[in-house]
Amino acid sequence: MLSTTQEVVTLLVVVSAAVDVRAARRGPRWEVYVFKPLTTALLLALALAAPPHGAARYQLAVAVGLALSLVGDVFLMLPGDRFAPGLCSFLLADLAYLVAFAADVPLPAAPVLFAPFALFGLAILALLWRGLGRLRVPVALYVLVIVSMAGQAVGRAWLLRNPAATLAASGAALFVVSDTLLSVNRFRQPFPSAQTLILGSYFLAQWLIAVSVSAPV
Repeated sequence: MLSTTQEVVTLLVVVSAAVDVRAARRGPRWEVYVFKPLTTALLLALALAAPPHGAARYQLAVAVGLALSLVGDVFLMLPGDRFAPGLCSFLLADLAYLVAFAADVPLPAAPVLFAPFALFGLAILALLWRGLGRLRVPVALYVLVIVSMAGQAVGRAWLLRNPAATLAASGAALFVVSDTLLSVNRFRQPFPSAQTLILGSYFLAQWLIAVSVSAPV
C-alpha cells in the first residue's frame, strides 16, 4: 500500500517518535525540542509524499491539519504554560480534518454514529470540569470539535467502506484517545507512563490519517 518513499519516511517517523517518547520521560530536554516537531514534520511529508488516490481537497485539508498540529506541538513543548495557544492550534487542526472527512461525503456522514462520540465527550467534560478553571469554555469547544471530527470520520468509513476511510477513521478515533489521556493527566490525575501513552497514541493517530491520503479508495 505504501510507496518506497512512504516506507522510508514511515521508518524515519518511527525512529524520531521513539526518541521523542524516551526523551519526554527521561530527557535530555533538547531531544524533545528536536524530535517532537521533527516527527510531525515527517508525518506532513508522508501525507505529501505520493499522489492522492482520492480528492486533492482531502490531501490539502489533511496537510493543513498536520501543519497546524506541528504548531500545536511546538506550543505544548516550550517552557512555561502555553496550553491555551496549543489548544487553539489543535482545534484548528481538528477543523481541517473535519473538512477533509467531509470532502467526499455529506456532513454529518452517519448521524447515528455521532451519538457515542457526543456521549463520550460529555462524560470527559464532566470528569474534568472542576479542574478546568478558566479553560472551561475553550476546552468544551475543543471537545465539541474533536468528537465531531471523529464522528464524521467513522461515519465516512461506514459509508465508503474502503481502506482509506478506515485508516482515517482509526486515526481520528485514536486522536480522541490521545487527547483524553492528555486531558486526564493534566486536569484530573497524573498517571504512570502518561507521556508514553499520550505520545504513542498521538503519533500513531497522525500516521494513520497521513497514510489515508494515498490509501486505496
